[in-house]
Amino acid sequence: MTALPSLYLSHGSPMIALEPGDAGRFMQRLGPAIDATFGRPRAVVVMSPHTATRSSIVLGASQHETIHDFGGFPAPLYEVRYDAPGSPAVAREVMNALAAADLPIQGTPQGGLDHGIWTTLMHLYPQADVPVVPLSLVPTMKPAQVQAIGRALRGLREQGVLVVGSGSLTHNLRRFFTEPTPEDAPEAPDCAAFRAWVLDKTQARDWDALRQWGELAPHARAMHPSDDHWLPIYFAAGAGETDADVATGSPEAGRLHSGVTYGHLAMDAYAFGPEAHALQQALR
Repeated sequence: MTALPSLYLSHGSPMIALEPGDAGRFMQRLGPAIDATFGRPRAVVVMSPHTATRSSIVLGASQHETIHDFGGFPAPLYEVRYDAPGSPAVAREVMNALAAADLPIQGTPQGGLDHGIWTTLMHLYPQADVPVVPLSLVPTMKPAQVQAIGRALRGLREQGVLVVGSGSLTHNLRRFFTEPTPEDAPEAPDCAAFRAWVLDKTQARDWDALRQWGELAPHARAMHPSDDHWLPIYFAAGAGETDADVATGSPEAGRLHSGVTYGHLAMDAYAFGPEAHALQQALR
């Protein structure tokens, strides 16, 4: 196995579990592409905004249950199960790596996969046969702090661990409910401008600008009234750094998927690290 890229995946609505759409179909190709290009991961370490805590916690359960952490959706969605195994051993590796970087970390033998985790991984690995280790998001952290957590785990990519940040490239649910549009509505100009800015800055490896996204990105707060679905991109970016990138915090990046639903909910996906280009090629 060669080193794996790290990933930022937009999970969107929980309904992606039943109605995959373009983003779900992309993720259904992504898992096999990872396996064919780099080898099957021995575990996935994933950060999702729906497992949020006041300090960083690793969920080290040996077996996870599916958490249906939402309401108001069709009954069949609550019947979907993705009860993947965990990995206490990999959880310890995560804790040791963070402790070695002098980052505060706690562990728990408890488990459970929130919908930001299972609605993505069920498309990558539908048999639920790859162990999952959730790492909680601290939503009050700054981008540099989240990136430092990912950076501490960069060595795991060379040991068969897939590091994933699950969020949404844009996420304004207030707008979704107050300005309803069809799922296939044309992309709104402010969404297009924000996505273009992210693509430009990631391609240019301008992470100084990306860490100041709230001040520099066009329509930043219209696209993300809160930080929680955006912050996991820094976790994935940090994990994608090489030792040479550490001084600048500017990893290589490649966009794997581009898409928008309801005119303003972006479903873009990115890979980070020197391996990102190979994964882009495998998906073409």
